[in-house]
Amino acid sequence: MKDQKSAITQDIERFKEMAKSKGKNKNEKKPQVIVVGRSNVGKSTLVRLITKKNVRVGKKPGVTLKINKYDMGNYILVDLPGFGFMTGLDEKVQDKIKDEIIRYIEDNKKYIASSIILIDAKAFPEIVNRWDKRDEIPIDIEMFDFLNELELNPIIVINKMDKIKKNNWDAHLDKIVEIFGYPAPWRQWLDMIVVGVLKEGIGLKEVLNKINKNVNAYNSKNKKL
Repeated sequence: MKDQKSAITQDIERFKEMAKSKGKNKNEKKPQVIVVGRSNVGKSTLVRLITKKNVRVGKKPGVTLKINKYDMGNYILVDLPGFGFMTGLDEKVQDKIKDEIIRYIEDNKKYIASSIILIDAKAFPEIVNRWDKRDEIPIDIEMFDFLNELELNPIIVINKMDKIKKNNWDAHLDKIVEIFGYPAPWRQWLDMIVVGVLKEGIGLKEVLNKINKNVNAYNSKNKKL
């Protein structure tokens, strides 16, 4: 356990250095698309599908703090560490990881053309309910509001919809958009929502379309400046 915590502490320090070292190579001039979400919601699967690279996909929540960047040609895909519960880590360490993720986003906001936040369709309402009982705001909601406040064009990917019975999809998705502060029906928010089963590739096309739209808008805006 001590060795694990020591490794996490070292990763956090490396994370801090990476967050500081922006603008040091030509790729940093490209717009960024960041991927955030709790551990074990399908972030690695999405990144693997977008990059077509062999991204490690695990069944258990991860504990390694690392930023992975992928040059996609017209933008840089940035896979940020998972936040929330992580096996073997106390809340103080989890909070520190979240704080470093937020710091990275704040420091790089002018380069970020779009952001993607993933949630687990079945687990998300259950997590929110637990936090509500403690009279607290879930980190997922805080992160979405933060991305919105910075105008980073957040895309909500509602993954693992195969865990929800098909005839309950509309009601379930209505509940999720309402949790994020938007009125039902959910279909009116398709400009920022993607419904997916990423392990089967469902939803990837919609994610890519939204990324390209936001990157093109970012480039057009910055050409005028």
